[in-house]
Amino acid sequence: MIGDTPKDDAASSASPTPGATSGETAPHTAISKDAAASNKEAAAKTDCGDGTPAGESAASGHNGGHGGGHGAAKGAGFLALAIGSVGVVFGDIGTSPLYAFKEALHAASHDGVTRSEILGVVSLALWALILVVTVKYVFFIMRADNKGEGGVLSLMALAMRAMGKRTPFIFVLGVIGAALFYGDAVITPAISVLSAVEGLRTIPGLEDSISTQMVMLIAIIMLLGLFFIQSHGTEKVGRFFGPICMVWFAVMAALGVGQLITHPDIMLAISPHYAVTFLAEHGLAGFIVLGAVFLTVTGAEALTADMGHFGRWPIQAAWLFFVLPCLAINYLGQGALALSMLDLSIESGAPFQELNWFFEMAPLALRLPLVLLAGAATFIASQAVITGAFSLTQQAIQLGLLPRLDVLRTSETQSGQIFVPQINSMLLIGVLVVMLSFQTSSALAHAYGLAVTGTMVVTTAMAAIVMRQMWKWRWAQVLAFVIPFMILDLAFLTANALRFFTGGWLPILIATALFIVMATWVRGTQILTEKTRRDSVGLNDLVDMMQARPPHRASGTAIFLTSDPDVAPVALMHNLKHNKVLHEKNVILTVKTANTPRVAPEDRVTIEIINADFKKVVIAYGFMESPNLPKALGLCRKQGLKFDIMSTSFFLGRRSVVPSANSGMPLWQDKLYIFLMKNAANPTEYFHIPPGRVVELGTQVTV
Repeated sequence: MIGDTPKDDAASSASPTPGATSGETAPHTAISKDAAASNKEAAAKTDCGDGTPAGESAASGHNGGHGGGHGAAKGAGFLALAIGSVGVVFGDIGTSPLYAFKEALHAASHDGVTRSEILGVVSLALWALILVVTVKYVFFIMRADNKGEGGVLSLMALAMRAMGKRTPFIFVLGVIGAALFYGDAVITPAISVLSAVEGLRTIPGLEDSISTQMVMLIAIIMLLGLFFIQSHGTEKVGRFFGPICMVWFAVMAALGVGQLITHPDIMLAISPHYAVTFLAEHGLAGFIVLGAVFLTVTGAEALTADMGHFGRWPIQAAWLFFVLPCLAINYLGQGALALSMLDLSIESGAPFQELNWFFEMAPLALRLPLVLLAGAATFIASQAVITGAFSLTQQAIQLGLLPRLDVLRTSETQSGQIFVPQINSMLLIGVLVVMLSFQTSSALAHAYGLAVTGTMVVTTAMAAIVMRQMWKWRWAQVLAFVIPFMILDLAFLTANALRFFTGGWLPILIATALFIVMATWVRGTQILTEKTRRDSVGLNDLVDMMQARPPHRASGTAIFLTSDPDVAPVALMHNLKHNKVLHEKNVILTVKTANTPRVAPEDRVTIEIINADFKKVVIAYGFMESPNLPKALGLCRKQGLKFDIMSTSFFLGRRSVVPSANSGMPLWQDKLYIFLMKNAANPTEYFHIPPGRVVELGTQVTV
């Protein structure tokens, strides 16, 4: 429910606390990227009058079921959606060849490199793509969509719905998944851009002049430009994301084919025998290599997170018939080049030389264009992660996991294009600090895996709940899915945990900080809500008292925003106590967040008549929608509740919170909660209420 958040009675939250009733919102976030929306050219939108775009593709979530994306594919053009998904969904995983094979082979070369080790590393990379991305995500996880939307928090919502209640276990899993994404969002732009710029060192004549400091300077300039354009939106450049990434994947495949011709025996790596043999023979060292190999599948979560923009079928088709073959050919090509270098080192008697394998595949004359294309690809991958963080933040605010922040729309037509200034600034600072601390993509590679592997473990656990409780699979079927994939996920998690002290601590630190923030906000809100309910008067009791002793009446309509429609709002009690008046018409307004991405216009507003003076109005929004109360209240006229919005007063109860040593949280957590409350966005702006129509009445409470 919305309302009783720390700053006032009108904050938008879903009361996402363990133990909430099943009818309330299950916390759920589907990470959508604004670049995806710009590719939906055929899905023209018009305003429904309540802030919900009409004409959303079916994949956005109104037809439900496991085939939600199919309607979008037919409506907007299957090919266009598939091309668009290449530019957004696969941006992160598509830049992994820049550093994944290099880091994996480096981890395997501590005692020299052999032919079997090269084949083993390539085989591990290929089978990671097949098992983790193709089998687990494409064939299983993508079936678990929430009204067309996907992602780890979508699974959480489905799991809670399937259980019929909010369990602390599922709720904590979802919050952990959201927190881990922020860690990923800080590291991805840094490692992607650094790895692309490092390609300059492979250009003849620039090897000695491009120092680490020069690489960092160029990368910092690129990232500053990337973050500074966020406030202007990416609608104009977003339409080029798909075609640019199509070229990028095609070039990767062409580079791989060029090397395969010289060493076709690398195709033996397609056999899983080499991957299994490598792990069996190398023991702990094999696990360290496995942690580096995991870099090949970073970005797999985007397959489900962007279903709402592109639909399941276009994403699956793009992966199976284009992206996966291009990636596989490129990794095979890098392995072929490594075999060629191994042959040369054996013939000359010189030690095996480790190279930047991706760029070394290209002819010398094409190195600079390849570096520029890689820079564009990493720019797109970083853009997708940044706007994914914006979308995640918006949904977390709606669900009550974070305090209100300013969420600005950068497009009048594309609902996915938003800008959150505070998150943009924090991400920029985080990316720059990380880059200056680690300095190279190789160093950052050690920090990259833990956040993603943690999210994958969460995904597998919640998928099992959905399969059993919602899909009604037999236990034998559920275990047949869970056991092998959980073993695989835990193997990758263990392998990345071995790199904890060399960089893996970074995403864990970021995720822990975000988890504490979310947990503090949720717990503090719960404490204040419970305290308010104890100290408040029931609305029906207040109505009976006023009928017995009528107060003075003022003309017009008063709307009181509250999170609990059964309790008299603080602002109403203060108005009666201090102003000693009651308006002719009084509306007790509550905003709720549904456990679906969007709410249909006909389900937006619910009205309950208490008596001639009071009415309860509940406005429902999906977790991917931004509240706009004036537009939503316009729908009340269809249900017989008519009033002039410009002659209506909105009453907000603003609470001044002070810490208490005797509250339900430690004193340091009280102070953190108060800090978050003070920095929350103004409810007037957040709900788009006309500023001249707002009256705020405050009270002081302890937490």
